[in-house]
Amino acid sequence: MYVAAVIKRKGSDVVSIAPERTIAEAVDLLTENGIGAVLVLDSTGNIHGILSERDIVNGLSMHGADALIQRVDVLMARDVQRCSPHDAIADVMKVMTERRTRHLAVMENDKLAGLISIGDVVKQRLIDMDLEVEMLRGYMSLRADL
Repeated sequence: MYVAAVIKRKGSDVVSIAPERTIAEAVDLLTENGIGAVLVLDSTGNIHGILSERDIVNGLSMHGADALIQRVDVLMARDVQRCSPHDAIADVMKVMTERRTRHLAVMENDKLAGLISIGDVVKQRLIDMDLEVEMLRGYMSLRADL
């Protein structure tokens, strides 16, 4: 299967925040949406970075409570890993593992098409495996009837 199946299942809505917002505002956004990371986008939709719970914890460790009044662009990771809807799930899992990243921005024609997490990828892989098992069972049933 491909990343497009993940986007189709979960939707293409992406929770984002502007780089000039505060970490406290980002924490509220993460909590309200029950997510672990938020894309940092400018007003034109260009990706500036990604802010994860880990980035916030690291900021709190370095700056204490003052981290909450910092701008998002101070603590965000600037190197956002990307993939395409046409990338295979197995390839995306490999990239996420090798680069130790939990989120990938899905880009199509240089436009943001979604954001996927390692949880989304694992869930899709399990769905694919269940489908494969059912297909093999069906094949074996046909062979047994011959």
